[in-house]
Amino acid sequence: MPEALTPRAAEALLRPLDNSATTLTAMLEYLHETGRGANIIGDGGATVTGICLDSRAVQPGDLYVAAPGARFHGAQFAQAALQAGAAAILTDIEGEAAASALGLPVLLVDQVREVIGELSALVYGTDEACPELFGLTGTNGKTTTSYMIRSVLRALGRETGLVGTIEIAAGQTPIPSILTTPEAPQLHGLMARMRELGVAAATMEVSSHSLSYRRVDGLRFAVSGFTNLTQDHLDLHGSMQEYFDTKALLFDLERSDRAVITVDDAWGRKMAAQATAEVWTLASDPATDADWVIDNVVPAGLGHRFQLRGPEEIVLELGTGLPGDFNVSNAALAVLMVLASGVDPDRLQEALNEANPLTVEVPGRMQVIAEAPASIVDFAHNPDALARALASVRSAEPGSRVIVVFGATGERDATKRPIMGAVAARHADVVIVTDDDPHSEDPAPIRAAVAAGARAEIQAQGLRTEVREIHPRAAAIAAAVALAGERDTILVAGRGHEVFQEVMGENLELDDREELRRALLAHGFSPLSAVSDSFDPTDEG
Repeated sequence: MPEALTPRAAEALLRPLDNSATTLTAMLEYLHETGRGANIIGDGGATVTGICLDSRAVQPGDLYVAAPGARFHGAQFAQAALQAGAAAILTDIEGEAAASALGLPVLLVDQVREVIGELSALVYGTDEACPELFGLTGTNGKTTTSYMIRSVLRALGRETGLVGTIEIAAGQTPIPSILTTPEAPQLHGLMARMRELGVAAATMEVSSHSLSYRRVDGLRFAVSGFTNLTQDHLDLHGSMQEYFDTKALLFDLERSDRAVITVDDAWGRKMAAQATAEVWTLASDPATDADWVIDNVVPAGLGHRFQLRGPEEIVLELGTGLPGDFNVSNAALAVLMVLASGVDPDRLQEALNEANPLTVEVPGRMQVIAEAPASIVDFAHNPDALARALASVRSAEPGSRVIVVFGATGERDATKRPIMGAVAARHADVVIVTDDDPHSEDPAPIRAAVAAGARAEIQAQGLRTEVREIHPRAAAIAAAVALAGERDTILVAGRGHEVFQEVMGENLELDDREELRRALLAHGFSPLSAVSDSFDPTDEG
C-alpha cells in the first residue's frame, strides 16, 4: 500500500496544473444572474485560483468554503485556512462574524452548500470545458459497469478518466484520494486536470451520498445510467422512497442530457417514468416492454454471450467473461450508455469484436481466486447483492456445495442484518457468519443478528443449511477452506477490494483475497496468481 498522503498533498493532485484566476465580483455577478442572494464584505477584486472545503487542505489563493456541518461550522477553522494562504472565504450568516474578523474578503450567501458546485465550475472552468461525463447510480453494479464503460471507450480509441469506489484515474495517471466521492470543488478540479491531460470522457459512480450532499452539483452528464434499487443506506435516507428520490435527482434534465435506465423491477420503471432527461429503457427479459432488451443469453466459460436488441432492428452481439447473470445486465447497460452518447452502432460493434472490452477484471467484484474449489471474493454487502452473488456461483455438479463467509457492517442500516442472514440460509449450504467492518459497534451483536436471521429462515423453511459463527474474519475464511472439497464453491462476500477492517476506530490490515489465497495454499489447493493492489475507500451507494 502507498504511504498515506496528507490532506493538502492529496488536494493538490485533484487540481489542474494551470489554475486560472476568478474574482469575488465575478462570482457575485454570477450568483445574482442566477437569482441567488449574495454580497461581498471587503475587496471584491480579490482573486481566487482554487476552492476548498477542508481547512487542512487549503492551497495558496483558495476560496475557503466555511460551511455548516453536522457538529461544527467551517468558520471555526477559518484561521487555519488563512494561515495556509486562503485568499477569501465563502460562508453564511452563521459564519460571518468569525470569517470577517480575519480581515479576508468574504463572499456571503444564504445557503453555502447550494452554490459550492456552481462556483467550483466557475473557478475551474468546467462550466465551459469538461470531459464528456458518464454517470452511474443504483444500489449494486455501479463499479463493474463503470469499469466496463471505460474499457469500451478505450476500445473506441478515447482517452478516459474514472472516478469510483476503487480508484480515481485520469487517463493512465492514478490519482490517490482520501475520499470515496470527492467533494464538489475536488470533482471540478479533477475534471479540469483531466482536461489538461487530454481526457475526452470520464466515467463516475454517483452515490446517493454524493447526491444528498450536493457533491456533483455544477457537473453535467452526457449520459447517466441506473442499475437497480434495493435495500441499503436506509441509515442515511430513512426509507426506500427517500432513497429513490435521491437517486432520481441524477436523471433530471438539469443534470443529465440522456439516461439509460434498467427497468427490471418496479423502482426502475418508476425511475424511467419520472426522469426528465431523454430516456432509453433496458430490460433483461426480452418479453418486457423496453426500448432495448437482452436476448439469447448463452453460457460461455465463466461468463455469457448475448444479444442486445433495440429500435429499428438494431442488434448488437455482446459477450462478457465475468460470472453472474447480473454482469450480463451490467455489460448491456455499459454498452447502451456509450451508444447513447452518439457512437455509431457499427463502429461500436467493431470495437466490441476487436477488443473484448466487457471482460475486464474489477478488483473484488466476483474476483476468482481459485478454480478448484471455486473461490470467489465479491463486494456483495446488502441482501439483493448477496442473493445475486450466491445464485450465480451455484454449480450444477452433483454433490457440490456453496459455502459463504460474510457479515454485516457496523453503524449502517441494522434492519438488513437478519435479512442477509436469511438470504444466505436460502442460497448456501454452509453459512459462516463473521465480522465485516464493525466500525465503533461491538461486533458480537452484529454477528448475532445475522446468525439469528439465518436460523429463523432455516426453521421457517425446513432447510438443512449449516450455520456457524466464527471470528475473526481471517479464521472464518480459513474455516471455509478447511470445509471445502474441490467441487465446492466458496464465496467470501461483503468487503471485496478493501484492504483494511475498521474495528473500534483502528484500521486493521485485512484483504479477503489474500486471506483466501493463503488459506487455499495451506490446505493444498492451487490458487490463481496473486491479487493486485487496491485502495480502501468508504462504502457509499
